[in-house]
Amino acid sequence: MSTARRLTSNPRPKALLATASIAVALAAADTYVVVLALEDMMSGVGLGLNALQKATPIVSGFLLGYIATLPLIGRLADLVSRQRVLLVCLGLFVLGSVITALAVELPILVGGRVLQGVGGGGLVPATLALVAQLWPAGERGTPLGVVGAVQEIGSVLGPLFGAAILAVWDWRMIFWINAIAGVVLALMVRMFGGSGERADPVRVPYPRVWRSATAVASVATLGLLGLALWAPERLTQDITWGEPFVPYAGHESRLMTQIGLWGAIALAITLVLLAPLMWSALRKVDLVGALLITVALGALVLAFASANPEKEVIGPQGAVLLPIAAVAAILYLIRHRMAERPLINRGVIRKRVAPALVASGMVGTALVAVVVDVPILARLTVTEDQTAAALILVRFLLAVPVGALLGGWALRRFGPGLVAAPGLALAAVGMLVMSGWGPGSLDAVSSTVVLALVGLGVGLSIAPINDAALADAPESDHGVAAALVVVARMIGMVVGLGVLTAIGLNRFYATVQALENPTVQQVKDAGVVQVQTVFLGAAVACALAAVVALALGVNRLDREEASARVSQANT
Repeated sequence: MSTARRLTSNPRPKALLATASIAVALAAADTYVVVLALEDMMSGVGLGLNALQKATPIVSGFLLGYIATLPLIGRLADLVSRQRVLLVCLGLFVLGSVITALAVELPILVGGRVLQGVGGGGLVPATLALVAQLWPAGERGTPLGVVGAVQEIGSVLGPLFGAAILAVWDWRMIFWINAIAGVVLALMVRMFGGSGERADPVRVPYPRVWRSATAVASVATLGLLGLALWAPERLTQDITWGEPFVPYAGHESRLMTQIGLWGAIALAITLVLLAPLMWSALRKVDLVGALLITVALGALVLAFASANPEKEVIGPQGAVLLPIAAVAAILYLIRHRMAERPLINRGVIRKRVAPALVASGMVGTALVAVVVDVPILARLTVTEDQTAAALILVRFLLAVPVGALLGGWALRRFGPGLVAAPGLALAAVGMLVMSGWGPGSLDAVSSTVVLALVGLGVGLSIAPINDAALADAPESDHGVAAALVVVARMIGMVVGLGVLTAIGLNRFYATVQALENPTVQQVKDAGVVQVQTVFLGAAVACALAAVVALALGVNRLDREEASARVSQANT
């Protein structure tokens, strides 16, 4: 089907893009929404403030779900309707939000966060692939800029949204509101979804009786497991109705009850009934490859994401997880060469896709350095209040979506390399200035200007990187290509922060050891040196990204040349 024809296959592409973009923003907000609610969430599952290490999976679990399954979801977005993928991802996000809101046990809470991450992460490549489906190559700049901007706006609003809810309700209301918003967005996707063109249609003859049985089993599963997790006091304390809620001997979990068992049986029946539909899509996916790459990404994320960036490079289980990640990655590469249809088709990473992935990873490193270390610098030099320190970061975060919008708009006139490279060079200069910050720097007006310029520069690169990758990837692999760009950025954030932190910690310990009897202030000054080192490393990452970004192309492609590139990629 031609590009022009695909553009008209949906009568309201802007409405669908707006809906999908809001969903992306909601998921991005959920990444940071627990920043201020973490202590209350710990209390809600019976953890004290002295058990912070046990609570790490509340944050890393979402990140794990967000990253680990992205290649699989990106591949599915190439095989079935992107609207269907959006609906499934929103469904997982809603389900995870409800589980999180009801959780009174840490494993249940973490499980809910992982489901939220899977659903929220899958929204990004599906939305980017949707842009490629609805807008022709050479005209995707503005919609890609919109997607990038709303994703960054979600990151800004996440902590503020959490703070606003906590001022009125408790932490559980955050996730109930997420669930309600997810349901509304799913309805809007259905409303604006149009005919739902598919690259490779998956059709399963589902008899009406089978569909009805599946619906009944699904409702029973949600109802029974929901009641088990909720355990309303009016029922649990009732002489007649309370027995199904009593945990089995030797167990305390709300799921280890009669009603929990009934819910598990209903879930098993639902999965059996859904099996033909799921298999119709999954049978065309390299499941072995998907499992290997999920293990590799998951182990890598957990190794770095569970670490305290102020004190350590990798988490407590890093010595075990990193070898697992390496082995799984090697096995995937072997599988990639041998499989007839690998998860990531051979030929996807070609031409400008490769530099786009490299640049995306470096941008992720620079971005996370600012997000993590500006609040650390603020606590060392301005205030010990974590919330006040985090608010200083808003100066940077607000500028990123503005840059993303400007970057998308600039693609109308300039090539992606000519938009991304200057932006990243600007960010590199700003971070070089930040590497010299110390006591009093964040109080100066100039710090606001520098943070805003760095955010603007980073934001300018988002749409061009996505645009170049989608333009040179085959049409049948846009979902995978979009997923890889997101994975590269997230891995850049996770691993890049670990590497920069390692270098910074080395300087911190060297500074402290050079002192005979270091005072508290001298230790803080050494901490400032650590942060300065991280900023300097981020400046180098941005400068390298600016050089790599030139490979994205300095000339804007007209529509005919863009179409020619698409035809060449497809062959």
